[in-house]
Parts: sequence; structure tokens; C-alpha cells
Amino acid sequence: MKHSIKRQFAATFTALMAATLFICWVINHTFLPRYYEENREKDIMDTYNILNDAAANAELTSEDFQIALEKISGRYNIMGVIQDVSGVIIGTFGNDVEMLQGLLWDRLYVPVQNPQILRQSEYYTIQRMTDSKTRTEYMEMVGWLCGGQVIYMRTPLENIRESAAIANRFLLYVGLAGIAVSSIVIWFVSRKITEPILELAHISQRMTRLDFEAQYTGRAQNEISLLGDNINVLSKTLYQTIKELKTANNELQKDIEKKNRTDEMRKEFLSNVSHELKTPIALIQGYAEGLKEGINDDAESRAFYCDVIMDEAAKMNHMVKELMTLNQLEFGYDVVSMERFDIVLLIRNYMQSAGILTKQNDIQVRMTEEAPLYVWGDEFKTEEVFANYFSNAVNHCAGERVIEVNLKQSGNIVRVEVFNTGERIPEECMPHLWEKFYKVDKARTREYGGSGVGLSIVKAIMESMNQKYGVRNEEDGVTFWFALEMVGKE
Repeated sequence: MKHSIKRQFAATFTALMAATLFICWVINHTFLPRYYEENREKDIMDTYNILNDAAANAELTSEDFQIALEKISGRYNIMGVIQDVSGVIIGTFGNDVEMLQGLLWDRLYVPVQNPQILRQSEYYTIQRMTDSKTRTEYMEMVGWLCGGQVIYMRTPLENIRESAAIANRFLLYVGLAGIAVSSIVIWFVSRKITEPILELAHISQRMTRLDFEAQYTGRAQNEISLLGDNINVLSKTLYQTIKELKTANNELQKDIEKKNRTDEMRKEFLSNVSHELKTPIALIQGYAEGLKEGINDDAESRAFYCDVIMDEAAKMNHMVKELMTLNQLEFGYDVVSMERFDIVLLIRNYMQSAGILTKQNDIQVRMTEEAPLYVWGDEFKTEEVFANYFSNAVNHCAGERVIEVNLKQSGNIVRVEVFNTGERIPEECMPHLWEKFYKVDKARTREYGGSGVGLSIVKAIMESMNQKYGVRNEEDGVTFWFALEMVGKE
């Protein structure tokens, strides 16, 4: 592969290590000598403070303190000499005492030309000097202790620079060796990491050819393994989807054969509509002609004729609205808006608005106390389904005249049930209840103004939301139900 991720991975990390090594080397080369010098200056100051404390405690000439001075000299590579107020050397540390004494007198009585002073106070001066003979750089201190003694100390700086140079060379050699070894390790590590990625690329390439047999088998328990598992799921899902699409395509071919049957159904629908409208139209026409011909002249009769006409017109208007609603649902013109809402609140609001109707019909309505229960669905259409069930229950309620509304949960589904006491539905009528214009008791249906379309609307709404619905006979009545998916339930 021209732009292999394995090569890019290895090259990136190798370049990153090389850049890190180079930056460290530059920082060491630039700042390490100065850092060493600052530490050496600190060592001289620490030694001066130790000597000053010893002078304050009259311990400069003690044997224990002389031993301590030698240890300090060996640790910090500092040489020095201490002279009392009478000019007598009372303490030395390091080698070549005579040279140190001579340097002490030179610094006290011979001014230094253009000294490079590093730190200065009224008690001491720390400066950088170059030996005129050996051309070696030193850091030295000339000062006075609290007891009046004169102190001279110095330490060479050449060994500091040499140590810094050695450290930089060592860092360079170790870094280059580390880069070489790490590059080999990174190459194998990148190979280990990229192998499953290449396997996934191979699987995806096969998927582009609609070959879903290949499966990712890695079990590394990392992000790549998670990606592989998702690709396996994607492969299965695509396979199932394509399978379903082929099945749907096959069904589409069958739909062509159903075209003639659909035309027959349309003719049947028009026939049913015209049959349902024929009776109210005939009544309106008859009573209107009676009014025109003045069959009854009294005001009470005329009011009765007008009431009949208005009642039949209202029934026709209700039927036309229901047919328009059903037509929009069946032909997909009415978009289903899925949303989250409280089904308990919806039911209670509707039952409260229908309270007058139940009181007029002397019906007792029961519903158990329920906490808020959120579901997915079209809230407006769900209310229409419940309204159809509830109005049917009111119109067919008999016997004890009780309507019960129950909510039953099962898994992630809630089932809303509307039960009414009264006559049971004949078993042979059950399969036809959801058909348009089907009426179990036509006389009674006409009595309360039913059109036989309400349950067809329920069927269309529930199928548009891909949810179940149904009816069953009870011992003392009938229960209609519909189901919805609950929110946040697994």
C-alpha cells in the first residue's frame, strides 16, 4: 500500500523521538554549563555560610571542623584558605596552600583589572577569573567572616564545561541508540496495531461487493476490537436489510396483481358510502318536502321536522369528516408525528371533558390511580383512538353501566384497555369490526348516530404507528385495547 498506516505510524513516532532528542540536546548544550555554574556559585555560598557560622562559634581551628572542611572540599571541588586578623593562616582545604595564600594577598592588595563579578556584598565578592599562566577559568570568592578573618576560595570551571560536554555526548549517543532500538520496536508494534485495521479494510472491501460472509475475529478488547464488532453488526444488518429489500421487491411484484382487487375495493367503498348516505338524504328530502307542503302547520311539528333535518345533516357531516380522516390515514397523507407524552394525563383530560356525557347516560367510570407514564406516539391521533373506544363504550354500555379504563405494563409496552359492561360481541363478527361501515347492530348504531367508520380509523392510526390493537369479550362486557411503547424502558 502506497500510504501504509504502518509506515506512517512508525515514521511519525521515530521522527517524534528524534525531535525530542534534538530539543533535549540543544537545551543541554545551551543551558547545562550555566546551570552547573549557578550550582557551583551556590556551593561556594553554602561553604561561606558554614565557615561564617563556625567563626561565630569559634570553631574554625577545631579538629572536627577541619575534617568537615576537607569533606566539603572533596564534595564540591573547592579550595580555600582562612587567615586571621594577625595574618596567620588558621585553616586550609584543598591542595597548594602557598599558592592559595599568595592569591589571597594578591586579591587583597592588588586590584583586579575588569573583573567579571557574579555576586557582591559588603562582606564578600564572587567573581570569574582566568589564570594567566594556565589560561584556566576559575570562580573565586574573597571575603571576611564575622570574626574578622579573611577567606579566599576558588573552584575550577573547566571541569564543569567538560562534564557538560561529556553529558551532551552521552545523551546524543544514548539517544541515537534509543531511536534505533525504538524504531525497530515501533515497527513491530505498528505492525501489530495495523494488522486488525487491514483486516477490517479487507472485510469492508468484501462488503462493497455485497459479500457479508467475512467476520472480524479479533478479541483485543480495545477500540479496534469494538470497531470490528460494530462492522460485524453492520454486516449482519446490511445482509438482513438487503434480504428484506429483496423480499419487499418480490412483494411489490405481487402488489401489481392486487391492483384489480384494489379497484374492486374502491367500487365497494363508493357503494357503501352511497348506501350510508342514502337514508339520511332521503329523510332530509322527505321532511323538507313536508315542510314545504305544510303537512303540519303547528309550530311544534315544524320544529320536529327541522330537528330531524338538522340531526340527519349533522350525521352526514360527521360521516364525511370521518371518511376524510380515514382517507388521509390510509393513503399516507396525514404524517405521523412521534413524540413523548404522558398517556395517563391524556386519558384523564379526555375523561374529564367527557364527564357530562357519562353523567347524562348514568354511567360510572372507573380508573385506578396511576403515576405519570410516558410513551412514544402521535399524541393527537392517540387521543382520537381513545376517544373512539370511549364513545363506543358509552354507546354500548348496559347492565351495571360501568366503564373501566386500565393501563397494563409488560416489558417496554403499555396496553390501554377500555372495558364496558353490556352485551358481548358475537364471535363471528369479531374479524369484521375493523372494516369500514361494518355494524354489529345496525339499528342501534343508527340510533346514536354511528357511521361504522370509527374502528377503521383506529386500525389505520395504530398501523401508522406500527403498534397493536384489538378487542376481546369478557364475562359481563367487552374490552377494546391498544398498545404503545414506553419511554426509557428496555
